Amino acid sequence: MGHSDPNVETALQPFWMPFSANKEFKHEPRMVVRAEGLYFYTEAGDKLIDASSGLFCVAAGHCRPEITEAVAKQLQTLDFTAPFLRAQPKSFELAARIAQHTPEGLNRVFFTNSGSESVDSAMKIALMYHRVRGEPQRQLFISRERAYHGVNMGGVALAGMVNNRRAFGVGLPGVYHMRHTGLPENRFVKGQPEHGAELADDLERFCQLLGGENIAAVFVEPAAGSYGCLPPPKGYLDRLRRICDAHGILLVFDEVITGWGRMGAPFAAQAFGVSPDLMTMAKALTNGAQPMGAVVAKQGIYDAITNAGPERGVEFFHGYTYSAHPAACAAGLAMMDIFEKDRLFERAAELSPYFIDAVHGLRDVGCVSDIRSVGLMAAVELAPDKAPGARGHEVQKRLFDTGLHLKSTGDSLIIAPPFIAERKHVDEIVEKVRAVISAI
Repeated sequence: MGHSDPNVETALQPFWMPFSANKEFKHEPRMVVRAEGLYFYTEAGDKLIDASSGLFCVAAGHCRPEITEAVAKQLQTLDFTAPFLRAQPKSFELAARIAQHTPEGLNRVFFTNSGSESVDSAMKIALMYHRVRGEPQRQLFISRERAYHGVNMGGVALAGMVNNRRAFGVGLPGVYHMRHTGLPENRFVKGQPEHGAELADDLERFCQLLGGENIAAVFVEPAAGSYGCLPPPKGYLDRLRRICDAHGILLVFDEVITGWGRMGAPFAAQAFGVSPDLMTMAKALTNGAQPMGAVVAKQGIYDAITNAGPERGVEFFHGYTYSAHPAACAAGLAMMDIFEKDRLFERAAELSPYFIDAVHGLRDVGCVSDIRSVGLMAAVELAPDKAPGARGHEVQKRLFDTGLHLKSTGDSLIIAPPFIAERKHVDEIVEKVRAVISAI
């Protein structure tokens, strides 16, 4: 439970917390100081089960010694080298390991430091690809309502979550939004709903309105995560793929949350049987132990951009100081070993049916207005109270105080446990959620 010690409150003031109620937290802070496996620990020694994998990052459980040792060894060997014009071996090794898991043909890896940077990088790659192919007029992007694509200005423009946009304007011009697929008839559906595939035809409408020849790329989360688990209707992604192909538009899957096993396959692209042209990733790539993201492109996109460049000069004027940071690469390589050794993709797929049934068991709680689920991710939406988001915010704090860490968006509680979770952990999570939301 938080406290309001004025000395503690003063000591907390210098840090401007991201995506947080700063005044509220600093008056009544809730902190963790240690983690191991599926659990966080507070300063007082209280134990919390991590029901959201940190922030969808910690697929293999917290503080894996394999990653700790790999990062420590790397920092003692080569802590940093400039990624521009020079490189270090682990960046090439990790890119090759990543390409072993991505859909066939997506085998060129551009490293970033976060999902937000990955999205903005993918936008640049799309623009550059069309430019070098003689179609520089392709400057427009299509996204979706209720979408989250990070917080850099490109991602803000693509975003379809109102509060992430309204304070900052449009971010970048030339972005249009398809309707979301959260239809009333899809309430309480387990997995992919039957209704809503036709909403993909919004893309065809934009092609007719704006000219398909002017659209650079379509960005979608295969299953929306930060909004609160919005699975794609059956046939929806296939229809987007066909429309993109018909108009020469690049299809980009934002797999920052859905990637690396969350959907019960290496990526949602494989889980749903639809292959994009570009993929963004981050989070579980390093188990959250080091900041890292990436864009994976089809070889043809890479070839077009690099072949159009000078023979002995820079082809793509974009990158980050910490792209392919040696310590992050070491963490990523250790995580690739863990994915294989611990069969994490298979474990997520095997646990998914039990997990989904258990979470849907909360349907009988009075304030629950919807439950959405796919893979090892679910959202329990609560009927709003005094104002939208107020109930979800209060429940999230009460859950912490009863021993459960959870990500919430508005009035949706998002449950996405680490892949090492067992049925007993799912039961523990659901029992705590039931107790708290029943009490309100």
